[in-house]
Amino acid sequence: MHSASPRKGLRLALITRDPAMQRWVVGGAASCNAEVIELTPADWQVASTLNADVVLVTVEANCERDLELIGRLAASGTGPVALAAGGSVNLAVDAMRRGAADFILQPSRAQTLFERLAERLESRPPAPAAAAASTGQETGAAEHDFIGEAPKMVALYRQIMRIAPSAAPAFITGESGTGKELCANAIHKYSGRAPDRFIAINCAAIPHDLMESELFGHVRGAFTGATEDRPGAMQLADGGTLFLDEICEMDLSLQAKLLRALQTGMVRRVGAASDERVHVRIVCATNRDPEEEMSAGRFRSDLFYRLHVLPVHLPPLRERGRDVMKLANAFLRRFSAEENRQFTGFSPEAERFLCSYDWPGNVRQLENLIRRIVVMHDGDTVNADMIPLALAHTGSETGRPLSAGVLQLVTQSSGDFHPSPIQAGAVHSIEPFWIQEKRIIEGALDKYDGHVGKAAAALGISASTIYRKKLGWDDNSAMSA
Repeated sequence: MHSASPRKGLRLALITRDPAMQRWVVGGAASCNAEVIELTPADWQVASTLNADVVLVTVEANCERDLELIGRLAASGTGPVALAAGGSVNLAVDAMRRGAADFILQPSRAQTLFERLAERLESRPPAPAAAAASTGQETGAAEHDFIGEAPKMVALYRQIMRIAPSAAPAFITGESGTGKELCANAIHKYSGRAPDRFIAINCAAIPHDLMESELFGHVRGAFTGATEDRPGAMQLADGGTLFLDEICEMDLSLQAKLLRALQTGMVRRVGAASDERVHVRIVCATNRDPEEEMSAGRFRSDLFYRLHVLPVHLPPLRERGRDVMKLANAFLRRFSAEENRQFTGFSPEAERFLCSYDWPGNVRQLENLIRRIVVMHDGDTVNADMIPLALAHTGSETGRPLSAGVLQLVTQSSGDFHPSPIQAGAVHSIEPFWIQEKRIIEGALDKYDGHVGKAAAALGISASTIYRKKLGWDDNSAMSA
């Protein structure tokens, strides 16, 4: 559960076993300009991913579990503040010895607690992460962790922390642009495996005839151009994590070889006479429905059940609420620093437009849009007139813009391809969405001489999405005939 005041202020991660204390802290947050993210003791590892100003842990006298939790948080680099409804000097000393940054006895009013926490925050020197943010530079959270605190994202953080230490395969699903590789990186980061042994392969970007060599390696002379022995991704990831993106794009014959490697822990380079043993944790991802692919015969059921042990689903951006603005501000800081611009925030109208849009391209589309705004404009505030015009004309407060706005924003924010706009007033001439989508994609393919990879990059989608859309057009055309 996620409770927050409508105003920005102190951000507090609360870890407690006491429901009464939880209600007291959360109830006082709204009137104290504070935001509270509620966690259970079992989810203590999530606290370090939330960028909270203070991690507050309630402790009870004679409860060793509370003191152990303080110790684990302190050992992880988080300096928690201990809050107790009562207790002795010994309890305070024990909490501080375990690593608590401060010890507070519950005051009579919640406002007093938040005032003390705010004073403590103002009096301490800025942390490196805060210093980086003040200069407009992104910290490690943007590189390795997610940005956002929507309830679905907090649940995702908990899931990542729970499954990361396991050696079992993880299977990530989600729409294009939701951050599947970022999720795989986070699983590896918190797995305890060799930090430099995260190897990623995009199964849709490598030609089928080269994929086996990329995955398993080859020996000299195995084929034309093989001038030396070369390890594959499985060998490079030995002791770490191998991320197989767009796994449903893998050729069926190679799926059988991957299944054998997973079952035996042995791989054979192309052209080699013997096997090599590897110890690799597999994380894979797809934006398709893997069960549909399996039913259609494009994905082996035995491989699916071997890989689909720990399923992880990434929510689309349209289901993440105010995370849109957290992401937009993070991108604005980063790109302003990179492009030497002075942007510091968004106008209320610009925020309204961004929050009401449906974001079919998810986080990737938002990132592309913010970068385009930063490059094309100057100023300290992003105004509504800097956002592609169609977004302002959608008239949507529900997150479902009209089709003209969808077309214009998707194409303008994703690259330099600009199809002819639909007349805003031509309501009666609106075509089915798949036809409009087809026109956009075919226009991009024409611009790049049929090069699927370049067209996909310009539109901010994956190459596999274009292939899948083509199959859908054939089906729709057949139904319309």
